[in-house]
Amino acid sequence: MKSRTLWSILGAASVLGALLILLFIPGSKQPAPTAEPTQPLRPQQENKAKHFTMLSDIHATDQLNRLDAKGHLRKMLNNNSLRSPGQIKAYTQKEQKLHKHFQQVRWYNLKQNKMTDIQGLLPKMNKKDKNLITHHFQMAQQKLKRGETYDSPKFNVAGQPYFVVAEPSKDGKYGAAALVNQGVLHEVSNHQKRNLRLIPYPKEGKFQVESIHADTLSDITVKTGHDNEKASHFYENEIVVSFQNEPSKQQLLDISKEISCETPRKLGYAYVFRSKDMDYLKLRSYFQQKWKTKYTEPHYIYLTNDRPPQSRVNSDSLPDGANAQVNIPNDLLFSQYQWNLPVIETNRGWDLSRGSEDVIIAVVDTGVDLQHSDLDGQLVKGYNIVEKDKEPLDDVGHGTHVAGIIGALVNNGEGVAGVSWYNKIMPVKALDGSGSGTTYAVAEGIIWATDHGAKVINMSLGNYADSQFLHDAVKYAYDRDVVLVAASGNDNTERPGYPAAYPEVLAVAATDSNQKRAEYSNYGDYIDVAAPGTNIASTFPGNQYAALSGTSMASPHAAAMAGLIRSLNPDLTNQEVMDVMINQAVDLGDKGKDKYYGHGQIDIFQSLKAVGSPEVPLQMWPGQTLQNLEQELRKLNGPRSNE
Repeated sequence: MKSRTLWSILGAASVLGALLILLFIPGSKQPAPTAEPTQPLRPQQENKAKHFTMLSDIHATDQLNRLDAKGHLRKMLNNNSLRSPGQIKAYTQKEQKLHKHFQQVRWYNLKQNKMTDIQGLLPKMNKKDKNLITHHFQMAQQKLKRGETYDSPKFNVAGQPYFVVAEPSKDGKYGAAALVNQGVLHEVSNHQKRNLRLIPYPKEGKFQVESIHADTLSDITVKTGHDNEKASHFYENEIVVSFQNEPSKQQLLDISKEISCETPRKLGYAYVFRSKDMDYLKLRSYFQQKWKTKYTEPHYIYLTNDRPPQSRVNSDSLPDGANAQVNIPNDLLFSQYQWNLPVIETNRGWDLSRGSEDVIIAVVDTGVDLQHSDLDGQLVKGYNIVEKDKEPLDDVGHGTHVAGIIGALVNNGEGVAGVSWYNKIMPVKALDGSGSGTTYAVAEGIIWATDHGAKVINMSLGNYADSQFLHDAVKYAYDRDVVLVAASGNDNTERPGYPAAYPEVLAVAATDSNQKRAEYSNYGDYIDVAAPGTNIASTFPGNQYAALSGTSMASPHAAAMAGLIRSLNPDLTNQEVMDVMINQAVDLGDKGKDKYYGHGQIDIFQSLKAVGSPEVPLQMWPGQTLQNLEQELRKLNGPRSNE
């Protein structure tokens, strides 16, 4: 009987082996219609395209905020308990604390010709500014009396952009108008000039930053944004050292004295030394001559990987059949702006998995707006590496945008919908107010998130230097069964970016609404999959919303997808999760794996379907079923009894 069972198992295994050969040939799925890759742009073309798309991004953000403002006014008007001036004032003042950009609200009792005016934090204005605001409120009131909405053009007062919008109640008895500050447009513009490398960034000489060629490590000066493609940035008076033998406390004191260094920082098996009077070259020479080291390398700086979109996307540009999708959420901005979720079959996927609170997704980034109403209840305790005694608050906007893509509240009637309904987000602030962070900070963020329960880590950041220090942190997380996902970068280059190019990391390129490679997206043999990255609407600090583009926006789509998969099938290893995402991707570009799309664009529904079957899918047999097979074989071949 034992012999018969054994041969049955071995026979099944041999058939399985043949099947697996077919299953794991890249591109073995039926491909989607071919999407020709966008050819890399020349430096002048790239710079022109980035300027154009930045202006488009500002326009899209303007439209998002107008739609959001109108939604808040309609919510007020539909609240039948808000009819007396006292009730209206109390409600509005509470809302203004959360939405500081609503700087003045006027409530109109149109039948009685009465008005309640609630002012928030208005800047100092001259008479001309006040008259301009009064003019737009008067125009709004006239429209409301006719039962019509009002949407003013953008105008500037006190050096800041504003608009006025107004909405009537359904019965025509009441109306509400708001003066909305659009400082978010300046924030997006300034933020994106750096992240698009439209200006030399980070600036040399500031914070003692130096730049070197990523291949030769020779000195290089970044004069234009395009120069960032070749450069890696680091702190000129710091060095990362991994010793062959762990130094004693006394040896560390001796080193600190000899190089004029304060107490070095340690993470894992490496140290970061900061000298008061020695630059990197002198520090490297010192350690190479006096100490046996595994490696010495600069303390690199990592930058965010987002960039503005090509154009505004409206409901007309949703993929064919999108309106027939199941699970259409009622989030205000979903139908008109979130083309990205239907195109990767998110809505259908929600029938199979909406996530689990037990599967935490860490966002190693600039922090997150912890008070954003569209992220309420979605966050777990995080960590601030930049200022350890403070909460991981976002002072840039990048991390909040990434977090919203992953897990903005779904079906709450406002803002945007995230890919996941229930996966919790762990904010880890490793990048500072400039949008950049050190190797040490990023590595510490990865290790901290791993040690505190993250099952998936998103890294929408990168550098072109292959840091052994960072790779050690990545391997630390991977060895502890964490799925690591990273953005490929936005310099339109084939140069590998890190951490995306590490073999333990799922590297994500960006596509646009036409399922073509976004012209800014980095490419190369290391790309695993692609995901929507152009014109992505998401949360922004101050209870606002912004449309941004970049591989930074593509990466969290894949990270959230990994969270959904691990929620549906917790038994899968991190490598099995990545294998499913790769094997179920929709093939784009050249047949099979290519350097622009990797294995293709992610497909949430098909991936969840593959792992959610009552029977274990064949894709899972290599890591799961074959392990069970080995255990069964060991039992059958165990010690014979003394019969």
